Order: sequence, then structure tokens, then C-alpha cells
Amino acid sequence: MSDSRGTPANNASAPSGTASSSGTFGRLAAWSQRHRRAAVLLWILLLAVITVGSQAAGSNYRNDFTLPGTESQAATDLMKQHSSLQAGDSIQIVLEHPQGIAERKPAVEHMLDQVRGKSSVTEVRSPFADASAVSEDGTIGYATVTLDDKAQSVPKDDVTHIMDTAQAAAQDGLRVELSGEAVRGAEEEDSGSAEGAGMLAALVILVLLFGSLVAAALPLVTALFAVGGAVGLIALASHLFAVADFTPPIMMLVGLGVGVDYALLIFYRYRHELIHGADPNTAARSALDAAGRTVFFAGCTVVLALLGLVVLGLGSLQGVALAVVLTVLITVAASLILLPALLALFGRRIQHHVLKRAEKAKAEGREDGSRWRQLAAAVQRRPLPSLLAAFIALLALSAPALQMRLGFADAGNDPRSSTSRQAYDLLAEGFGPGFNGPLIVVVDGDQAAGDAARAALVKADGVAATSPALPSKDGRLATLIVFPEAAPQDEGTTDLVHRLRDDVLPPLERDTGAEFLVGGSTATTQDFADSITQRMPLFVVIVVGMSSLLLMVVFRSALIPLKAALLNLLSISAALGAITLVFQKGWFGVQPGPVEAFIPVMIFAIVFGLSMDYEVFLISRIHEEWERTEDHAHAVREGLAATGKVITAAAAIMIVVFAAFILSPSRMLQQFGLGLAVAILLDALVIRCLIVPAAMQLLGRRAWWLPATLARRLPTVALERPEATLERPEARSPAR
Repeated sequence: MSDSRGTPANNASAPSGTASSSGTFGRLAAWSQRHRRAAVLLWILLLAVITVGSQAAGSNYRNDFTLPGTESQAATDLMKQHSSLQAGDSIQIVLEHPQGIAERKPAVEHMLDQVRGKSSVTEVRSPFADASAVSEDGTIGYATVTLDDKAQSVPKDDVTHIMDTAQAAAQDGLRVELSGEAVRGAEEEDSGSAEGAGMLAALVILVLLFGSLVAAALPLVTALFAVGGAVGLIALASHLFAVADFTPPIMMLVGLGVGVDYALLIFYRYRHELIHGADPNTAARSALDAAGRTVFFAGCTVVLALLGLVVLGLGSLQGVALAVVLTVLITVAASLILLPALLALFGRRIQHHVLKRAEKAKAEGREDGSRWRQLAAAVQRRPLPSLLAAFIALLALSAPALQMRLGFADAGNDPRSSTSRQAYDLLAEGFGPGFNGPLIVVVDGDQAAGDAARAALVKADGVAATSPALPSKDGRLATLIVFPEAAPQDEGTTDLVHRLRDDVLPPLERDTGAEFLVGGSTATTQDFADSITQRMPLFVVIVVGMSSLLLMVVFRSALIPLKAALLNLLSISAALGAITLVFQKGWFGVQPGPVEAFIPVMIFAIVFGLSMDYEVFLISRIHEEWERTEDHAHAVREGLAATGKVITAAAAIMIVVFAAFILSPSRMLQQFGLGLAVAILLDALVIRCLIVPAAMQLLGRRAWWLPATLARRLPTVALERPEATLERPEARSPAR
């Protein structure tokens, strides 16, 4: 007989093993159990080989910010073609002395001579060679160090040597600070403490959930094996294709969250089987044959969402997407192969503890899932008010995302103790805020065209100053450095880039016959943001469309995929709204600035995939009860009762892992961690616990409607073998 939750009675562990092992994932679990020691040793050996190999080969992470088809990329290509000095990035050595930097001229010139001899340096321009390089009061000046390539391509050691040489001259009242993207990259700190804090918090939650250190450690160990292998493989792969230098922390962030999540879903089903009488080996096979299917499908949705980033055509994001895809695939493999082997090794100890806790709960009259069943019943009594209240709250949190401004934070957002921030503030004080983000106007024409461009640029709104036209080495190209009135990340600078391209320079092209291009790092940042904004709709359509199709195939329903897509979009928009409030509006004392340009697409891809985990896990249990009883209201209650605790625990682990990255010194990782944590929090608590039960209650039997035409054309995919089928042969024919 079944108990009140529709869960089979504790009476048939043997059939469970037989039935479950007949499935693909059950057979995989059986293999891992038979070869438990070999499976664990194989994972250890693979991890060791990958780690040693990656350390021996090193990594070759590099950022690919090329933007084919954009004006800034065309300007960069043209400067390289004509050997313009502005083709490479530069470092500013900023000097300050209370009595004027001229007081320390011999020491400054000696230091600059030493810098000229450093690797990756093509030219050093002294502040004493150009009056415009010294502030009006003479106390602040800067030397320009031109590098031989873009900042991301210059070896970090070369930049560090330049920094050390320059700062060694800071004596007798002379202050020396350095700025530039290369300097900011060299100053970046490791975020290892964030990963450690996330893992510790996850372990605490697992111990509280299972009451056993051994049981709590297994999901975490599984995740660590997966992440460790993925990090090593990506380090090796970085020699073959471009992988951005910020990829490893993102991989670890996603890998730890997803790895623990997947292992927990399987382990929780394993615990359920033990409580209902199965022996450890049978319980593992049953858990893999049921929850393993959910994990496999959930992993596929994450991979699908991440592969959608490829359609954006942005090299830097494609490398990150492929790296995270590999991490998710290894995580799924570890959950399906390594975890059953670990369960086989520690099964008896875990069984003893699980049954002991179950007996204690029974003696105290505590029923597993009773509170979630009560919550579902409360929502079902008033589904429309519950739905509207939650929906309005999410819309309110999503509203700030409409004002989101994409870009990249500059040195003005760096820690005040960093030399890049100190140099940024000195330059703004001595020369104006726009000096930290100059634009480079490339003139493909004669000297007269360059002079005409300067005359027009100095009159343009938003321009503080313009350099003379600087000829390239071959004399066929000229460049002008334009200093905006606003800081690099200000909206006024963004408007200036568009104004120069749309209004100021086109008339000059018609009058002079020359070609004018606006480039430089500030313009490149804007082009990157514009490219993402333009391609985002296609990306969303592809990811949502393909994921919805998969859900339609699995659940044989047209409305459930539509509901899932809408709710996932709502949780993502609410997360982006939270990021906008904190990082763009400056809530909680955060330095205001733009949202990192690739944050929305990365969060969309990852959260959309992860949200499907909970959607699949909850709806599959509801669908299981629906198939067994055809009582829709009962199915919704039992589905939430069976999954509410594990979804909340899995979400809590993801939240603490993601939120730990708010402690990272990297603003990008802070935004990433906050966005993912908020999205998972809202998805697990507001959407899965309130909106989904309310929506399913309102839809009723219509939730499982599928047009006959589609039903005939779509393949039949069994996501999860019904629990009753696994445990009771007589329950295979549902009561109609």
C-alpha cells in the first residue's frame, strides 16, 4: 500500500533493484558499485594526471576582445597596418610633488631611461618633453609608456618590472603611481578565499541537512573532483584556443554550485530509498535510475543555454562558454559514475545513520515533507492572489534592469589602495576626469584632413581637449587623441562616442574624402556593449526556444514549457535589476558604475540552465503523481512535498557558493556572484514554492495538454521512471 504522500510502502527493495538496474543509469550505477575501488582510483588518477600535466604545461589564458565589423576594431587594424604607435596600449606613470615635479627632474629622467630598456616597451615620452603632460600648477605630470601590443597580450611579468622600476623612484617627496589596463591586470588579486568560503558554507548546510559529516562530504567531494579536473583541462585547452583570464573563477563558481546541486539531488533520492527499505546497493541503483535522469537532462539544458553564447560571435565569451560547458559535463559524469562508487564504499555507514534519524523523526511524529504539503495546500486555496503577489514583487525588482547601462568599470572602481586607482585620481585632479579615458580618432588621409579633424573636434560638445594630428611611421595615417569632459564610464562619454561617429565626423569625410574612425579602449568598450545589446534578442530566442522544445518533449505538454520560460526570464530580469541597484545605482556603499557588458548574457545562460534543474525536478515529481493518480491537485501537493526540502537545500548551497564571490576583489566576479545568488534565491523560494504551485493549480488538467499534431510528431522521452514502478510491480498500471 502507499502512504498518504503517494509513496510506496516499505516492502519491496528487491524489485527496486531489479527494476532500476534495467535502466541505463541504473546499469551505470551497478557498474560503478561492482568496480567501486577501481572507479574511485580511476578518478583520482585522472585528476592527478590532468593536474600534473596542466602545471607542467602552464596556462595560456588570453582575452580575445576583437570585434570584427566594429569601428573600433577597424581603427585598431588600420593603426597596426600603418605602424602607428597608438596601436599598442600604454601605461601612464603619474608623478606628483608638492613643489612641482620639476624639482625631481634628474631622478625622473633616470627612472624613465630604465623603463625604456624593459621588455614590451616601444617608446617612453617624458612629461618634460610636452607641456600638456604637466598640470597648470606643475605639481602633477605623467610619462607615457607605449607598449608593443594590447594590454591583454603583454606578459604580466613585463608589466610588473615596469611598475617596480617606476615606483623605486618614489623618494624625497616624489609620489609615483601607474595607470593603464596592463597595470590593472597585473594588480588583480586571486579570489581563492571566495571559493574556500563557499565550500565551507556548503559543507555546513549539508551537515545540517543530513546530520552526518560523511553523508555531507560525498556531494562536496564529487563536486571538487569534477571542478579540479575541469580546471586542469581548460588550462591545457587554453594553448589551443582563446580562453579569457577570468574563466577559472567562473568555472569554479559554476562547477561547485552545479556539482553539489546534482550530487545532492541523487543523494537525496538515495536517502529516500534507504528509508523505504532498500539496501544500500539497491538504493543507489534506484536513485541513479530516477534522479540520475533528472540530473542528466538538467545538465543538458545548462549546456544548451551556454552554447547559445556562440551565436553572439564574441570570441572572449565563446571561450568562457566552452569552458563552463566542459565543467558541467564533467560534473554530470562525476555525479553519475563517481558518486555511486562512493555510495558503495560508505553505504553501510550512511544507511545506519539515515535509518537512525528516520526512526527518531517517526518517534517524534515528524512527517517528511509535511510543511511543504501544507504550504502547497495554502497556495492552492488562494492560487490567484498568491500568483499575483509573487509576480508583482518580481516585476518590481526587475524594473531597474530597464535602466541598466552596459560597459566596463575603469580604474575609478578599483580599491582606493591600488596604484591604478591612485593614478586615476591624480590624473583627474590634474587634467580633468576625461583624461582617464581618451578616444583615438584615426584619419586615413593627408595632413590637411587631420588638421580639419582637430579643428572640428575641439568645438564638439563633450570634448575637453584634442592633441595635434600625430603621423604614423609610414606617414600615411594620422591619429588624434581626444579627451572627453566626462569620466570614461560616464554616460556623457558614451554619448560623445556616438556623437562623433554620427554627427561630427561624417561631414568631414564628405568634405575631405578621408576616412575617420573613432577607436581606443573607451570606444572599444562601447562597441562591445553595443554588440551584446544588438545580438541579445537572437541569443534569448535560441536558448528559450530550444530549452522549451526539450521540456515539451519530456513532459508532453505545451503550457509547461511556456510557463517555465516565462518564469525563468522573470527570475533573470529580477537578478539583473538587483545588480543594477547595487552596482550601477551604488546601493550599500558600492562605487557606482556600469554593469560589466557580458554579465547579462552570462547570467542569462547559466541561470536559465540552472533554473531548469528545479523546474525539471519539481515538475517531474508532479508529473509522476499525475500519471499515477490523475488527481491534479494531489499531484501538485505531493510534488512540492517530495521536492521542497531538497530544492531548498540545493538552492541554499548554490546561493552561499555564489554569494561568496561577492567577497572577491574583482568587480566582475562580485556582480556575477550577486546576480546568480539572487536569481537562485528567487527561483527556489518565490517561483518554485509559490508561483509554480499556484500556476499549476490554475491550469489544472490543461497543464498536460499537447496538440494532437505535436503529440504524434514528438518523440517519447521518459525523464524519470515512476517511483511506484521502481518499487512496486503492482503499481505499474496507474489507477484511472
